[in-house]
Amino acid sequence: MRACPRASGRTDRNVDVDVHGTVAGGFEPVREAFARNFDRLGDRGAAVAVYRDGHRVVDLWAGVKDVDGTAPWRRDTAQVVRSATKGVAAAVLLVLHGRGELDLDAPVAAYWPEFKAHGKERLLVRHVLNHRAGLPVLDEPLTPAEAADPERAAEAVAAQAPVWEPGTDHGYHALTYGWLLDELVRRVTGRGSGEWIASEIAGPLGLDLWVGLPAAQAHRVGTVGRIEGPEPSGTLRARPKRSVTDAYADPASLTRRAFAAISPFPDQNDPGFRAAALPAANGVATADGLARFYASLIGPVDGVRLLDAAGVARARAEESAGPDRVLVVGTRFGLGYMLHGSASPLLGPGSFGHPGRGGSLGFADPESGLAFGYVTNGFRRTVTADPRAQSLIRAVRQALAA
Repeated sequence: MRACPRASGRTDRNVDVDVHGTVAGGFEPVREAFARNFDRLGDRGAAVAVYRDGHRVVDLWAGVKDVDGTAPWRRDTAQVVRSATKGVAAAVLLVLHGRGELDLDAPVAAYWPEFKAHGKERLLVRHVLNHRAGLPVLDEPLTPAEAADPERAAEAVAAQAPVWEPGTDHGYHALTYGWLLDELVRRVTGRGSGEWIASEIAGPLGLDLWVGLPAAQAHRVGTVGRIEGPEPSGTLRARPKRSVTDAYADPASLTRRAFAAISPFPDQNDPGFRAAALPAANGVATADGLARFYASLIGPVDGVRLLDAAGVARARAEESAGPDRVLVVGTRFGLGYMLHGSASPLLGPGSFGHPGRGGSLGFADPESGLAFGYVTNGFRRTVTADPRAQSLIRAVRQALAA
């Protein structure tokens, strides 16, 4: 591994940035792309990590811990990763299936009898993971306090009528995904998903990753906020399609209602929000924690592997594809994971992972043995393909092709 020399760049706040960390020989393009994200794309504080065949080959961080602060980002700085949490949560159900404790093709109501209401008797566990459950919205949104109460949230989704027949179409379950998954885990294991992740995933792998941040770790987490940055020189700025713009502007659309299932949406810098276990939206992780997690899905990491080959095949087999009734663009999903495609371009056709709205991303590519994690404190107006993460992915491709 090679230590990084100082990479001088300018952010939108005109702050010089030092890139810290190491890269293995051949992965220098990733360091260069990471520095350019500060220079050209407005990053204020961020980290990226890459594993190959279970070994760390990129470990970089730079900038400031708080998006509006001056304290330096350190190697152990963590951030809220929003929907990148979904990829971690999905592994819980896949591992339980692999252990024979949960059947992906069983009705949800087989584990959760109260869920049968409003014609949901035939809604399958796999429909929760592949966004075909028909439950992306709540007719009565939850308050932040209700959303953090597992019993109240479970009651709300159990009582909700589907907006399409389960299994017949797909649409991104931005927030309800977490409550559906969490209650399934509780019914099967007696533990919440955050507790299960801590004991069965993060603990054995030594991950800096939490769904429900412990108070003892709160000092490591920086504040996040919105940033704006120019597009890379020589590229065209992608303009949203009118249909997408209209969907986000219409309070009655599935798009707006899905993202408003908690109303008002909590302040992501609020310690109470971070301490709650919301497996669709509020995981906290370092870049290394995300990358190491994905590395353990596709191979052993220090002797620990979460999924066998059959589990990996399930995770990335296409379950949903085409126009997404919530995101209003074409999306592809396996069981809990976004797949490589135009809405979420990853490393290659076999890649699977999950972005977080605003920038964060984690994924694995079994063909190359590569796992990737990127976290940032600067949220851009992106849901899937953030330009900073994409610049790093292009650099990884360049390194692999060399």
